[in-house]
Amino acid sequence: MNLSDFDYDLPEELIAQTPIKERDQSRLMVLDKKMGAIKHKHFHDILEELHAGDVLVLNDTKVIPARLIGKKVSTGAVIELLLLKDLGNNIWECLSRPAKRLKVGTIVTFSEKLQAEVVEKKDEGIVHVKLLYQGILMEILDELGEMPLPPYIHEKLKEKDRYQTVYAKNIGSAAAPTAGLHFTKELLEEIKAKGVEVLFITLHVGLGTFRPVEEENILDHHMHSEFYQMTKEVADRLNLAKKEHRKIYAVGTTSTRTLEAIMHEYHEFRECSGNTEIFIYPGFEFQAIDGLITNFHLPKSTLLMLVSALASREIILNAYREAVKERYRFFSFGDAMFIK
Repeated sequence: MNLSDFDYDLPEELIAQTPIKERDQSRLMVLDKKMGAIKHKHFHDILEELHAGDVLVLNDTKVIPARLIGKKVSTGAVIELLLLKDLGNNIWECLSRPAKRLKVGTIVTFSEKLQAEVVEKKDEGIVHVKLLYQGILMEILDELGEMPLPPYIHEKLKEKDRYQTVYAKNIGSAAAPTAGLHFTKELLEEIKAKGVEVLFITLHVGLGTFRPVEEENILDHHMHSEFYQMTKEVADRLNLAKKEHRKIYAVGTTSTRTLEAIMHEYHEFRECSGNTEIFIYPGFEFQAIDGLITNFHLPKSTLLMLVSALASREIILNAYREAVKERYRFFSFGDAMFIK
C-alpha cells in the first residue's frame, strides 16, 4: 500500500479553525461500513443510532497546556518545545523547534519559574529535557503553556477548555482526543438513560497519533509509543459485552487503538497499562470494536488509514468526497462521522 492511496482533495476553507458554539450541534455523517450508505445528521442525533445494551468507550485523557515558547539562555534564540511524554524524574520527551539550535546541555528559559535543560537529543526533532522549576508543575504549565493546537489551526483559541473533552480527567496528553469534543455532559446523560453503557479508558495522545507519514510505502512508517491504561471494572464490563454479543463502539481513534492493542495482546480485555505502537491500516483484523465515532482526518495520515481499515479505503474516500461536496468541517474542530 502506498501513501498516495490515502490522499484526497480538500479545499482549505473546509478546515475548521474554531470550535462550533454548541459542542453537540456539529454535523454527523453516519456511514454503513459494509455497504457505504450515508446518512446526514447532527451530532445530537447519535442518540438515534445507539441502542440499549450498546457500549460506548471514551478516552478520558486530559490535554496538558504543553506548548512552551522560550529562549536559549546562551544566545536568546527563540525555542518552542511541545511536551509529549513524562518519562519520570522531571525528564520529558519533547518535540523541539528549531531542533538544530539545541544540543545536550542547552538551557531554555520560559520564565523565572521554569527552565528546561536538554539531556538527550533524538531523531525527528525529539529531545529529552529536564524541567527545572519550583512549585507545582501543572500550575506553572497552566500559567505559561498554550494548548498544543495542530499546525493547520491558525486562529487563537479563546477558551482553553474547548480543546478538552467534558469528561477529561487523567492529565498527560499532547493533543485532544477530538472525537470526544462533540459530547456534552447532558448528551452523555441522555445516552446513559437510553441504556447505553458508557465506559472510560485512558490513552495519552502523543507523537504516534499526529506524526505525519513520510514513507511512500506505509509499512515503513514507524509509530511512536503512547501510554494507555484500562481498569479491571472496565475490562470486566467489556468482556461481558463481548460474551453477550453486544456492540462496542469506540469514541475516537485513540480509544480504538487502546482497545485493539489490549485485545490483540491478551485475546481478552484485562486490567493493564503500558505503551502501544499499534499501527492500524487496511488488512487489520478488528477484534475489539464494532464501530467508531471519529472526526474527518488529514490526507495521508495514520488516522485515515485506521478508518480505511474499519470500512474500506474505497468506502471511506467516497464518504470524504461526499463530505467535501456537502461542506462538512474537517479535522480537530470539525464535524463527526459514525462508522457502524
